[in-house]
Amino acid sequence: MRLLVTGATGRVGSRLVPRLLNHHYAVRVLLRSADQAAPFRQLGAEITSGDLLQPDTLASAMAGIDGVVHLAAFFRGATEAQARAANYDGTLALARLALDADVARFIYVSTNLVYGPGRGRPAREDDEPQPLAGNFYAATKLAAERALRELQQAKELNLCTLRLAFVYGDGDPHLTEAARWARSWPATKKLQMVHHADVAQAVQLVIDTPAANGTLYNVADDEPVSAADILQLAGQAVTDEARQSIPEDPWEGIVDTARIKNELGFHPIYRSMQAAQEAGVL
Repeated sequence: MRLLVTGATGRVGSRLVPRLLNHHYAVRVLLRSADQAAPFRQLGAEITSGDLLQPDTLASAMAGIDGVVHLAAFFRGATEAQARAANYDGTLALARLALDADVARFIYVSTNLVYGPGRGRPAREDDEPQPLAGNFYAATKLAAERALRELQQAKELNLCTLRLAFVYGDGDPHLTEAARWARSWPATKKLQMVHHADVAQAVQLVIDTPAANGTLYNVADDEPVSAADILQLAGQAVTDEARQSIPEDPWEGIVDTARIKNELGFHPIYRSMQAAQEAGVL
Protein backbone atom coordinates (compact mmCIF):
# COMPACT_ATOMS: atom_id res chain seq x y z
CA MET A 1 0.00 0.00 0.00
CA ARG A 2 1.27 3.48 -0.90
CA LEU A 3 0.61 6.05 1.84
CA LEU A 4 0.73 9.83 1.81
CA VAL A 5 1.76 11.18 5.22
CA THR A 6 1.26 14.83 6.15
CA GLY A 7 2.99 16.40 9.13
CA ALA A 8 6.00 14.12 8.62
CA THR A 9 8.44 16.64 10.10
CA GLY A 10 6.49 16.97 13.35
CA ARG A 11 7.09 15.06 16.55
CA VAL A 12 4.60 12.32 15.74
CA GLY A 13 5.19 12.17 11.99
CA SER A 14 8.97 12.01 12.19
CA ARG A 15 8.69 8.93 14.39
CA LEU A 16 5.79 7.35 12.52
CA VAL A 17 7.28 7.46 9.01
CA PRO A 18 10.26 5.18 9.80
CA ARG A 19 7.94 2.67 11.45
CA LEU A 20 5.62 2.63 8.43
CA LEU A 21 8.58 2.08 6.13
CA ASN A 22 9.83 -0.73 8.37
CA HIS A 23 6.35 -2.23 8.15
CA HIS A 24 6.87 -2.38 4.36
CA TYR A 25 4.46 0.36 3.32
CA ALA A 26 5.52 2.64 0.50
CA VAL A 27 5.47 6.14 2.00
CA ARG A 28 5.23 9.51 0.31
CA VAL A 29 5.70 12.50 2.60
CA LEU A 30 4.19 15.92 1.96
CA LEU A 31 6.74 18.66 2.68
CA ARG A 32 6.48 22.40 2.41
CA SER A 33 10.23 22.84 1.87
CA ALA A 34 12.76 20.81 -0.12
CA ASP A 35 15.26 21.57 2.65
CA GLN A 36 13.43 19.00 4.80
CA ALA A 37 13.66 16.17 2.29
CA ALA A 38 17.09 14.59 2.82
CA PRO A 39 16.37 12.57 6.01
CA PHE A 40 13.23 11.09 4.49
CA ARG A 41 14.96 10.18 1.24
CA GLN A 42 17.64 8.39 3.24
CA LEU A 43 14.91 6.34 4.92
CA GLY A 44 13.46 5.37 1.54
CA ALA A 45 10.42 7.65 1.50
CA GLU A 46 9.20 9.43 -1.62
CA ILE A 47 8.99 13.22 -1.42
CA THR A 48 6.28 15.52 -2.72
CA SER A 49 5.99 19.27 -2.21
CA GLY A 50 2.84 21.04 -1.11
CA ASP A 51 1.21 23.20 1.53
CA LEU A 52 -2.14 22.54 3.23
CA LEU A 53 -2.78 26.28 3.16
CA GLN A 54 -2.45 26.25 -0.64
CA PRO A 55 -4.77 23.47 -1.87
CA ASP A 56 -3.74 23.94 -5.49
CA THR A 57 -0.30 22.57 -4.53
CA LEU A 58 -1.72 19.28 -3.23
CA ALA A 59 -3.39 17.56 -6.18
CA SER A 60 -0.24 15.90 -7.55
CA ALA A 61 0.51 14.47 -4.10
CA MET A 62 -2.51 12.16 -4.44
CA ALA A 63 -1.42 10.45 -7.64
CA GLY A 64 -1.17 6.69 -7.11
CA ILE A 65 -1.93 6.94 -3.39
CA ASP A 66 -3.90 4.21 -1.59
CA GLY A 67 -4.19 5.86 1.81
CA VAL A 68 -3.66 9.19 3.56
CA VAL A 69 -2.38 9.52 7.12
CA HIS A 70 -3.16 13.11 8.02
CA LEU A 71 -1.08 14.35 10.95
CA ALA A 72 -0.32 17.94 9.98
CA ALA A 73 -1.76 20.53 12.35
CA PHE A 74 -1.02 23.92 13.90
CA PHE A 75 -0.82 23.45 17.66
CA ARG A 76 1.52 25.51 19.80
CA GLY A 77 1.14 29.25 19.61
CA ALA A 78 -1.62 29.23 17.01
CA THR A 79 -4.18 32.01 16.90
CA GLU A 80 -7.77 31.00 16.29
CA ALA A 81 -7.49 32.02 12.62
CA GLN A 82 -4.23 30.12 12.13
CA ALA A 83 -5.58 27.01 13.81
CA ARG A 84 -8.72 27.06 11.69
CA ALA A 85 -6.82 27.61 8.44
CA ALA A 86 -4.46 24.69 9.03
CA ASN A 87 -6.53 22.27 11.08
CA TYR A 88 -9.93 22.75 9.47
CA ASP A 89 -9.60 24.34 6.02
CA GLY A 90 -6.43 22.45 5.12
CA THR A 91 -7.86 19.15 6.32
CA LEU A 92 -11.04 19.53 4.30
CA ALA A 93 -9.11 20.50 1.17
CA LEU A 94 -6.94 17.41 1.54
CA ALA A 95 -9.94 15.14 2.10
CA ARG A 96 -11.76 16.46 -0.97
CA LEU A 97 -8.67 15.83 -3.09
CA ALA A 98 -8.48 12.30 -1.67
CA LEU A 99 -12.09 11.78 -2.71
CA ASP A 100 -11.39 13.10 -6.20
CA ALA A 101 -8.44 10.70 -6.50
CA ASP A 102 -10.45 7.69 -5.20
CA VAL A 103 -8.03 7.17 -2.33
CA ALA A 104 -9.04 4.01 -0.51
CA ARG A 105 -8.42 5.14 3.09
CA PHE A 106 -8.22 8.50 4.89
CA ILE A 107 -6.87 8.32 8.44
CA TYR A 108 -7.38 11.49 10.44
CA VAL A 109 -5.24 11.88 13.53
CA SER A 110 -7.05 13.93 16.17
CA THR A 111 -6.68 14.45 19.92
CA ASN A 112 -8.37 13.42 23.15
CA LEU A 113 -8.38 17.13 24.07
CA VAL A 114 -11.67 17.37 22.16
CA TYR A 115 -13.52 15.70 25.06
CA GLY A 116 -13.03 18.27 27.78
CA PRO A 117 -13.79 17.63 31.46
CA GLY A 118 -16.90 16.82 33.47
CA ARG A 119 -17.97 13.20 32.93
CA GLY A 120 -16.81 11.57 36.16
CA ARG A 121 -15.38 8.62 34.19
CA PRO A 122 -13.07 7.94 31.23
CA ALA A 123 -14.32 9.53 27.99
CA ARG A 124 -15.74 7.19 25.35
CA GLU A 125 -15.92 7.72 21.61
CA ASP A 126 -19.71 8.15 21.67
CA ASP A 127 -19.57 10.96 24.24
CA GLU A 128 -20.39 14.47 23.03
CA PRO A 129 -17.09 16.39 22.93
CA GLN A 130 -16.82 19.70 24.78
CA PRO A 131 -13.33 21.19 24.35
CA LEU A 132 -12.22 23.71 26.91
CA ALA A 133 -13.01 27.30 25.95
CA GLY A 134 -10.06 29.00 24.28
CA ASN A 135 -8.38 25.77 23.18
CA PHE A 136 -8.29 26.60 19.48
CA TYR A 137 -6.36 23.46 18.64
CA ALA A 138 -8.97 21.13 20.14
CA ALA A 139 -11.89 23.15 18.78
CA THR A 140 -10.58 23.15 15.20
CA LYS A 141 -9.63 19.46 15.35
CA LEU A 142 -13.17 18.67 16.46
CA ALA A 143 -14.65 20.85 13.72
CA ALA A 144 -12.55 18.98 11.17
CA GLU A 145 -13.64 15.62 12.62
CA ARG A 146 -17.28 16.58 12.12
CA ALA A 147 -16.77 17.90 8.61
CA LEU A 148 -14.90 14.74 7.62
CA ARG A 149 -17.70 12.62 9.02
CA GLU A 150 -20.13 14.53 6.81
CA LEU A 151 -17.92 13.75 3.81
CA GLN A 152 -17.81 10.11 4.85
CA GLN A 153 -21.60 9.94 5.04
CA ALA A 154 -22.42 12.04 1.98
CA LYS A 155 -19.51 11.29 -0.36
CA GLU A 156 -18.33 7.89 0.95
CA LEU A 157 -14.95 9.09 2.12
CA ASN A 158 -13.30 5.98 3.60
CA LEU A 159 -12.52 7.59 6.94
CA CYS A 160 -11.06 6.46 10.23
CA THR A 161 -10.33 8.93 13.06
CA LEU A 162 -7.79 8.35 15.83
CA ARG A 163 -7.98 10.48 18.98
CA LEU A 164 -4.52 10.33 20.53
CA ALA A 165 -3.65 10.79 24.17
CA PHE A 166 -0.47 12.69 25.13
CA VAL A 167 2.20 11.27 22.82
CA TYR A 168 5.70 10.64 24.16
CA GLY A 169 8.84 8.53 23.77
CA ASP A 170 11.79 8.12 21.39
CA GLY A 171 13.45 11.27 22.70
CA ASP A 172 10.35 13.41 22.12
CA PRO A 173 10.59 16.59 24.29
CA HIS A 174 6.94 16.24 25.30
CA LEU A 175 7.91 14.74 28.68
CA THR A 176 10.11 17.74 29.46
CA GLU A 177 7.19 20.01 28.66
CA ALA A 178 4.85 17.86 30.75
CA ALA A 179 7.15 18.33 33.75
CA ARG A 180 6.86 22.11 33.39
CA TRP A 181 3.07 21.84 33.41
CA ALA A 182 3.02 19.29 36.23
CA ARG A 183 4.70 21.74 38.60
CA SER A 184 1.43 23.69 38.77
CA TRP A 185 -0.84 20.63 39.06
CA PRO A 186 -2.11 18.78 42.13
CA ALA A 187 0.29 15.89 42.72
CA THR A 188 -2.44 13.31 42.06
CA LYS A 189 -3.69 14.83 38.78
CA LYS A 190 -3.38 12.18 36.06
CA LEU A 191 -2.17 12.44 32.47
CA GLN A 192 -2.91 9.66 30.02
CA MET A 193 -0.20 8.98 27.48
CA VAL A 194 0.55 6.90 24.41
CA HIS A 195 4.01 5.95 23.17
CA HIS A 196 5.04 6.64 19.58
CA ALA A 197 5.32 2.89 19.03
CA ASP A 198 1.65 2.51 19.95
CA VAL A 199 0.59 5.40 17.73
CA ALA A 200 2.22 3.47 14.88
CA GLN A 201 0.49 0.28 15.98
CA ALA A 202 -2.92 2.01 15.87
CA VAL A 203 -2.25 3.55 12.45
CA GLN A 204 -1.15 0.19 11.04
CA LEU A 205 -4.22 -1.55 12.44
CA VAL A 206 -6.66 0.86 10.79
CA ILE A 207 -4.73 0.77 7.50
CA ASP A 208 -5.01 -3.00 7.46
CA THR A 209 -8.65 -3.20 8.60
CA PRO A 210 -11.14 -2.15 5.89
CA ALA A 211 -14.01 -2.59 8.35
CA ALA A 212 -12.68 0.42 10.31
CA ASN A 213 -14.31 2.78 7.79
CA GLY A 214 -16.35 5.46 9.53
CA THR A 215 -15.05 4.52 12.96
CA LEU A 216 -13.54 6.66 15.70
CA TYR A 217 -10.99 5.25 18.14
CA ASN A 218 -9.34 6.49 21.31
CA VAL A 219 -5.63 5.60 21.36
CA ALA A 220 -3.91 5.56 24.75
CA ASP A 221 -1.94 3.41 27.14
CA ASP A 222 -3.43 1.54 30.10
CA GLU A 223 -1.99 3.39 33.09
CA PRO A 224 -2.28 7.19 33.30
CA VAL A 225 0.52 8.75 35.33
CA SER A 226 0.28 11.35 38.06
CA ALA A 227 1.91 14.76 38.15
CA ALA A 228 4.08 13.41 40.95
CA ASP A 229 5.27 10.57 38.68
CA ILE A 230 6.15 13.01 35.90
CA LEU A 231 8.08 15.27 38.27
CA GLN A 232 9.91 12.30 39.79
CA LEU A 233 11.01 11.21 36.32
CA ALA A 234 12.31 14.75 35.70
CA GLY A 235 14.18 14.73 39.02
CA GLN A 236 12.00 17.51 40.44
CA ALA A 237 10.48 17.77 43.88
CA VAL A 238 6.74 17.76 44.55
CA THR A 239 5.70 20.70 46.70
CA ASP A 240 3.61 20.36 49.86
CA GLU A 241 0.99 22.56 48.22
CA ALA A 242 0.74 20.15 45.28
CA ARG A 243 0.43 17.17 47.62
CA GLN A 244 -2.44 18.82 49.47
CA SER A 245 -4.29 20.02 46.34
CA ILE A 246 -7.18 18.01 44.93
CA PRO A 247 -7.78 17.84 41.15
CA GLU A 248 -10.90 19.67 40.08
CA ASP A 249 -11.78 16.79 37.75
CA PRO A 250 -9.68 13.64 38.27
CA TRP A 251 -11.03 12.14 35.02
CA GLU A 252 -10.13 15.04 32.72
CA GLY A 253 -7.99 13.76 29.85
CA ILE A 254 -8.58 10.08 30.67
CA VAL A 255 -10.16 7.95 27.93
CA ASP A 256 -11.64 4.50 27.49
CA THR A 257 -9.78 2.35 24.95
CA ALA A 258 -12.09 -0.68 24.91
CA ARG A 259 -13.29 -0.05 21.35
CA ILE A 260 -9.89 -0.17 19.61
CA LYS A 261 -8.90 -3.18 21.71
CA ASN A 262 -12.07 -5.12 21.03
CA GLU A 263 -12.48 -4.23 17.36
CA LEU A 264 -8.87 -4.05 16.13
CA GLY A 265 -6.91 -6.05 18.68
CA PHE A 266 -4.88 -3.05 19.89
CA HIS A 267 -2.76 -3.77 22.97
CA PRO A 268 -0.24 -1.17 24.10
CA ILE A 269 3.36 -2.22 23.62
CA TYR A 270 4.13 0.12 26.53
CA ARG A 271 1.26 -0.03 29.02
CA SER A 272 2.62 2.91 31.00
CA MET A 273 5.32 5.53 31.13
CA GLN A 274 7.10 3.38 33.72
CA ALA A 275 7.11 0.41 31.33
CA ALA A 276 8.63 2.58 28.61
CA GLN A 277 11.22 3.86 31.07
CA GLU A 278 12.19 0.32 32.02
CA ALA A 279 12.51 -0.55 28.31
CA GLY A 280 14.76 2.49 27.73
CA VAL A 281 12.50 4.05 25.10
CA LEU A 282 11.67 7.41 26.67
